[in-house]
Amino acid sequence: MTAFRFPIYALVLTGIILRGFALETFLAAVYEHAVILSGATPALVPREDALKLMNRNLDILEGAIKTAAEQGARIIVVPEDGIYGWVFTRETIYPYLEDIPESQVNWVPCDEPKRFGLNPVQERLSCMAKNYSIYVVANMGDKKSCNSSDPKCPSDGRYQYNTDVVYDSEGKFVARYHKYNLFASEIYFNYAKEPQFVNFDTPFGKLGVFTCADILNFGEPAVSLVEKFKVDTVLFPTAWTNTLPLLSAVQYYSAWAMGMRVNLLAANIHKPHLDITGSGIFAPEGPKVYHFDMETQNGKLLLAELDVYPRLSPTYPPRVNWSLYATSVKHFSPESQVFTGSIYCDNFTFTELSQEAGNFTVCQNGLCCHLSYKMTEKRKDEIYAFGAFDGLHVVQGEYYLQICTFLKCKSTDLKSCGQPVDTAHTRFDSFSLSGTFNTSYVFPEVLLTETQLAPREFQVLPDGRLISNDSISKPVLSVALFGRWYEKDSLQPLYTSP
Repeated sequence: MTAFRFPIYALVLTGIILRGFALETFLAAVYEHAVILSGATPALVPREDALKLMNRNLDILEGAIKTAAEQGARIIVVPEDGIYGWVFTRETIYPYLEDIPESQVNWVPCDEPKRFGLNPVQERLSCMAKNYSIYVVANMGDKKSCNSSDPKCPSDGRYQYNTDVVYDSEGKFVARYHKYNLFASEIYFNYAKEPQFVNFDTPFGKLGVFTCADILNFGEPAVSLVEKFKVDTVLFPTAWTNTLPLLSAVQYYSAWAMGMRVNLLAANIHKPHLDITGSGIFAPEGPKVYHFDMETQNGKLLLAELDVYPRLSPTYPPRVNWSLYATSVKHFSPESQVFTGSIYCDNFTFTELSQEAGNFTVCQNGLCCHLSYKMTEKRKDEIYAFGAFDGLHVVQGEYYLQICTFLKCKSTDLKSCGQPVDTAHTRFDSFSLSGTFNTSYVFPEVLLTETQLAPREFQVLPDGRLISNDSISKPVLSVALFGRWYEKDSLQPLYTSP
């Protein structure tokens, strides 16, 4: 009996020891890359010239990867389009593509570079991961031949995919993801036939990957990765153009991570003259580190410590009933005239915040938004509007929104409310924003002057209120509860294959 029980005790003791040594946090990195583009207009070049351009970008990315690894990072994400840019047609991007196999092939491209043909970009990414002992997440182009036996085969005989690839710290190819929600300008790519729920286990948690517009358009694969597959951290290469007042890059990334209660590693392109900047490392309770830079032309490496299993963290936020408070309070009539204003071609119902403090209710369709606020001082040279939108967005994507927001107008003309503006001077002592949402997917945004976030300056209560903690440190550009009602989206992506 004693001899039989000893191994059991030994196993229990071993388990305790292993748990004691298990990772609780890990250092993550993202790199915002000032990508070298192919030119001002699309041009067809030989494969050799395409490789020269890609290697110039890979040289820069390798420097960032090496630095991140030397500082202890376990994983790094680099941007969408970060290896070759985006100035292409379907024909001119072809020399930049490689045939990327399924990730189940058990392949280290650095060790077997010719196993699946000539794939120098995959080889180089794998060698970076192996040589610096770091997981590398990058974005490149995949090509897949097809013929007339496939009724959906494009006329040029191939599928072309916007693709994320992941290599582990030994250089092994562990994941391939084809972007599902293409943006309007991506006419040179095909969208994946079905959403792919790419996820994998690592020593620092379960990771999932998707790209750029996947975070906004439709619900898949983003929602299922978090809710069904229970990923701890999302890897997010992106090339995101800032769209104020509600869809600036870091503004939406941080809000999505908080609303979905998951870690997010977001790596964006850096092209300020095109209004493309904004990267960061975001946790469920708020941003760990972020970068928004419209002044310089240089890339930026960001590193931050994250919980391996955020759901087990004592700071993990509780689940929110986004309509609980708003459905329980009486409506307050606006003191000012109700008017219509446009945000990104969506017609909001607005009212002006004409007093230094107040309680307002604004409704549109089935959504009623409630706001209580107090300004430090009501300025004469700035006006703010409070509004609601409940409807289908149909410009450069088609998706259903429910949004409550108050924001600074571009000028003192009410017609300017909803137009992009990036500076403000009005400070708020307090605010409380809520809405009668029909969706549980609501993302809380607070954006301050010069497109800065407000970490630890606000919180979301379990009853659905977004409230300020104290006087906000800087003037406010916008505060929003950005709701996505996925069930009312269109059933198919708006942009179909050629």
